[in-house]
Amino acid sequence: MFSYRKRLFYPVYVDDPNPAFGQVLSEHYAGKDSEFSLAAQYMNHRLNIKNRQVRELLGLIAAEEMGHMEMIAVAVSKLGLSIDYTSPFGEAWTSSFIDQSRETLAILEADIQAEERAKDLYLKHLALTRDASLGRMIQFLIKREDVHQGLLQKACKFIKGPEAPEKFTELIYEYKLSLQVLE
Repeated sequence: MFSYRKRLFYPVYVDDPNPAFGQVLSEHYAGKDSEFSLAAQYMNHRLNIKNRQVRELLGLIAAEEMGHMEMIAVAVSKLGLSIDYTSPFGEAWTSSFIDQSRETLAILEADIQAEERAKDLYLKHLALTRDASLGRMIQFLIKREDVHQGLLQKACKFIKGPEAPEKFTELIYEYKLSLQVLE
């Protein structure tokens, strides 16, 4: 299902090395509301979704979150630090960071909330940087989390209502369309 491409989702530039901000940014790599937590949660959740299109959407978003994780790793490295699965607070990543829901609506609600928390963390860290290049990258990541959240909200609405199967197919089309601006 996954394929690796050498190119990042968004180019990562750093105006000046700043290990202190690298430490802050590393929270997005392996913290509780990190890209790794999001990717792992989506992969876990997709196993419990019966709707084929929603399951595919979660897989697509999981793959993108891994790409975001790679961007964060590159940024932290350029800021002058090495990366690991420990938060800036010394807390090792654990599977307790991911939601273990099994029911479709609970899964989608948990994923919507996870996107919101990730976006809030990016906004908090955006306010802490004076690095214009990193600021643009963080703004890009915030926009992508918004895209994911919007698609998940639509999926939730479709699951709750008597939507036709083609509505679910539109979710995949809309996701793929959102990626065209990245090309």
